[in-house]
Order: sequence, then structure tokens, then C-alpha cells
Amino acid sequence: MQVRVQQERFDLGAESEAFAAGAAAAAGAGGIVTFTGVVRDAEGGGLAAMEIEHYPAMTQKALEQIASEAMQRWSLADALVIHRYGRLVPGEKIMMVAAAARHRKDAFEAAEFLMDYLKSRAPFWKKEILHSGAAGWVQAKTSDEDALERW
Repeated sequence: MQVRVQQERFDLGAESEAFAAGAAAAAGAGGIVTFTGVVRDAEGGGLAAMEIEHYPAMTQKALEQIASEAMQRWSLADALVIHRYGRLVPGEKIMMVAAAARHRKDAFEAAEFLMDYLKSRAPFWKKEILHSGAAGWVQAKTSDEDALERW
């Protein structure tokens, strides 16, 4: 299991290959699921950037706890969580999760669980900066909270 909170960009292909070739393959995983989130533009193309803030020790610990829960709950062979912080522009990769399990259903469910957690509970604060110069904190969405409730 690996959790990384970083400012630097990551190479999706390299991360996916390393994950598949690493402990996931060695542990007899029959299914590997990856998901990558990107910064999406605001309605009407007005987003200049998103600034993501966090408290490093708190964020790392929270993400490690949820990844560990996923590992146990779905008997995963391996899990990976990468989440970026700092200033990101539309189209940039913001995060990635990967889950490897003996069976695909467990890998899919674990990846979804990790995503739902990251969207609603992970201790990140996101501010949208518009081309107009206006800025505002991103508010939690009811749909994200509802998604987490199923777990």
C-alpha cells in the first residue's frame, strides 16, 4: 500500500505500470482498477486554476487510514493513492487511485470507495480561481456525501 500527497505532477502510465508490476502482480491479483481525476473547467470555461491546500501530517495520516481500511475490507493485494496539492489548471491530473485484488469486483469497489472518500472526507481545501479574478472555496456536494453513505 502506498499513499503519496505531492505537489509534483505524476506520470499516469508509469504509475500504472509500476503498480501492476509491483506487489499487485506478485500477490496474485486477478484485477487491477485505476482511476485518475483531472481538474475540470468551470461551467462556461471560466476556471483559471484550482488551489489545493492541506495540513501535511493530518492529510497523510487520514489517507493512510482510509487506504488501510480498503485493503482490509476488500482483501486487496495492493492499493495506491496519489493526491496533488498546490496550483493546478484545468486538464491537469489531480489524483489517482489504484486497487488490486484477486477478483475484479473487489478491485472496482475498493477503488470507488477510495474515490468517494477523497471527494467528501479527505482533508483538502480547494479554492477555484476564475479568469475574472474572482475566487471562492469549493463547497461539499450533497451527491458526494450520498455516494459515501453507501459504504
